[in-house]
Amino acid sequence: MAKAIKLSDQLVAEATRYARVFHRSPPKQIEHWATIGRIAEENPDLPLRFVDDILAGLEEAESGDLSEYPLK
Repeated sequence: MAKAIKLSDQLVAEATRYARVFHRSPPKQIEHWATIGRIAEENPDLPLRFVDDILAGLEEAESGDLSEYPLK
C-alpha cells in the first residue's frame, strides 16, 4: 500500500502543467521525473536525451510496438 507524502504546492502545480502537455496524470508526471532523476543519479555520465530515448524504447517494447532493425 502506498504511503501518502506531502509535496509542495509549487511541485504539484508544475507537474500538473507538464502532465497536460505529455498526456499524463500529475502523479504519473512526478513518477516520471523521479525515474529520470534516479537514473541520472545512478548514471551521471549519461546525457538526458539518451535516458529519454531508453525510456521511450522500453515503453515501446512493453506496448508491443516493435520492428526489426534493418541490417546493411
